[in-house]
Amino acid sequence: MAKKTDETQKSSFADDPINKKLSAEEKIELLRQMTRIRRFEQTSLKHYQGGAIGGFLHLYIGQESVAVGSISLLGDDDHVITAYRDHGHALAVGMSMNECMAELFGKKTGCSKGKGGSMHYFAPDKNYWGGHGIVAGQTPLGAGLAFALKYQGKKGCCLCYLGDGAINQGSYHESLNIAELWDLPVVYIIENNGYSMGTSQKRSSAHPEGGLAARAEGYGMAWDKLDGYNIYEVRAGVQKAIDRAHNESRPTIVEIDTYRYKGHSVADANAEKYRTKEEIQKYMTDHDPVENWKQTLIKEGVITEEDFKAINKAAGKEADDSADFAAKSPYPDESEILDDIYWEVDNNTAAGRTGTHFFQP
Repeated sequence: MAKKTDETQKSSFADDPINKKLSAEEKIELLRQMTRIRRFEQTSLKHYQGGAIGGFLHLYIGQESVAVGSISLLGDDDHVITAYRDHGHALAVGMSMNECMAELFGKKTGCSKGKGGSMHYFAPDKNYWGGHGIVAGQTPLGAGLAFALKYQGKKGCCLCYLGDGAINQGSYHESLNIAELWDLPVVYIIENNGYSMGTSQKRSSAHPEGGLAARAEGYGMAWDKLDGYNIYEVRAGVQKAIDRAHNESRPTIVEIDTYRYKGHSVADANAEKYRTKEEIQKYMTDHDPVENWKQTLIKEGVITEEDFKAINKAAGKEADDSADFAAKSPYPDESEILDDIYWEVDNNTAAGRTGTHFFQP
C-alpha cells in the first residue's frame, strides 16, 4: 500500500518524470488556470451577495491546485465526476466562464440551461459528468464510469472527487467494495479541507493513523496522501494512481490535504466560529496554492511578478465579462420546464410516450 511521503521525498517532486516533462508554457498554463478559478469564484461571490445569484454557492477558493493539478494529467479516455463544489473542476476541464457563470445566474445560456445552478455543472463533451448535490452520490457513478471504460476495453480511468465529509456515507463504501472486487480503474480523490460542513474531521471521522485514505487497507486497495498546496506533489501522486488504473485496471484512494477559505457555502454564517480567524489567515498566508505556484515559477525563472499581474488582470476581466454575459442572457422559458429530464421523452421514443422510461414491457 502507498504511504504518505516523507519530507526528504517532497523536495524531489519537481524532478518526478511527469513534472520534468512540463514545458515553461505548460507551467504558466497551470498558473493561469488556477488564477482563472480564483477570479471566477471571487466574481461569483460578488454577484451572489448582490442578489443576482440564488440558491447555494460552494466556492473552491483555496483548493485550486487539486483540480488543476490532477486534471492536467488526463487523456481522451479519462473522465471526471465530482460533488457540489464543482466550479474549479469545470473550468479545469475546459468549460467556459460564460456557460458556468450563466448557470449560476439561472440563465438559458448556462451549461445546464439555467436549471441546475452551482451544484450541477455538466459537460459530457469534455468527459465531465458533474456536479452532484447529494453527499457521496457521485461515488457509485464514478465506479460506473470506470466499469464502462473497462467493459469497452478502453485504457482510461475516472477521477471521482469527494469531500472529507463524504467518506462516512454508505454509498462510498459500497463503491469501494465493488471497485476492488471488480478491479475498476477509478481514482477516488478525497479533497480534505478539514471540515465536514461545520464539523471538524477530528470530531466526525474515525480513521487509521495514516489518514482518511488509509481506510483503503480494509478493502485491500492502494492509497496515498498528498499535500494539496504543492502542485508538483499533486501531479506526481495522482499520476501514479492513474498509471495503476490505466495499466493494471486497479482502483486507488488519494487523499489530498487542502483548505477552503470561505464557508461550506456562502450561506454558512458560522465559518469563523467553528474555525478561528487566525487559522484561516494562516492557511491564506502560508499555504495559498496560487501564491505557492507563482513563487515557484518566479524562482525557476519561468515568470516575473509583472507576468503574474498580467495573468491575474486577464483572468479578472474574463470573469467580469462572463458576469456581463450572464446578466444579459435570457432566462429559460416556462414551457421548457420539463425538457432535459428524460432522454426518452425529449427524443419521443416509444418508452417516452408510454412512460416506461427504464424498463421495456
